[in-house]
Amino acid sequence: MKIKEGFILREAAGKTMVIAVGPAMQSFSGIITLNAPSVFLWRILEKGATEEELVSALLNEYDVSKEVAEKDVKDFVAKLVSANIVI
Repeated sequence: MKIKEGFILREAAGKTMVIAVGPAMQSFSGIITLNAPSVFLWRILEKGATEEELVSALLNEYDVSKEVAEKDVKDFVAKLVSANIVI
C-alpha cells in the first residue's frame, strides 16, 4: 500500500499533521495529527510497503514486542484506509 497523491505531512506548533492538497482537498477536509511512530510509518508508506514490512520496520526502530507492533500497524493502517488516504 502507499499514501495517495495529495496527502502531505506538515509540522506546526511542534505537531506533525497530515493535510490534503490539490484535488485531494475535495474528498478530505480534515487534519490528522501523528505521533513519532506514526510519522515513521507514514514515511515508509510514502514509498510503498506491506503491513508486514511496516511491522518489521517498527520492530527495528522501536523497542516494542511483535504483538504491540502488529496491533499498532493494524490500527494505523485502518485509520488511513478509513480516511481513504492509502491505495
